[in-house]
Amino acid sequence: MEKIYLSTHLYLRSIKKKDWKDIHQYAVEEKVSQYQIWGPNTELDTLEYVEGVLKDEKVTPQTRFVQVVVDERSDRVVGAGEIIIKSFVHRSGEVGYILHPDYWGKGIGTQVGGAMVERGFSVLNLHRIQATCDPENLSSQRVLTKMGMTLEGEIRHHLKMKDGWRDSLIYGLLENEWRNDH
Repeated sequence: MEKIYLSTHLYLRSIKKKDWKDIHQYAVEEKVSQYQIWGPNTELDTLEYVEGVLKDEKVTPQTRFVQVVVDERSDRVVGAGEIIIKSFVHRSGEVGYILHPDYWGKGIGTQVGGAMVERGFSVLNLHRIQATCDPENLSSQRVLTKMGMTLEGEIRHHLKMKDGWRDSLIYGLLENEWRNDH
């Protein structure tokens, strides 16, 4: 897949095996994985993540689509966006995004998530896309809202974390809502 520009210097592209070193630069940080079930990563964890993404690209039918965020100024991977098809029958998917902390608070997460949503509706023909986040992750809540998603509720004890069970807020966006805004 070709480059999809988010700004004059940031673009999305398919992941490559060599990207693991750049990805590891942020995946090793505690604050990046604070609300995640993974991390902070070891080098092996990050290598396995990249290899898993590359393996998932070869599965037919493909259900997981990951693109990395590249800063053209440094030619460095500084984040990633993902959309997963949860059900072909129900045309539903789920999005996620992650960024190096140097790129937080600049609207980039919203752009990455928005690009994943656009792919979900315009390329993958999804009807509904959802995302979850930790109730304490106010930044992610803002990103999801800016992406046009609606807070639909809270899922109790949704994920097993390192220190116990985590509740998750669930956000959703329907195809017609997205089309009305675009």
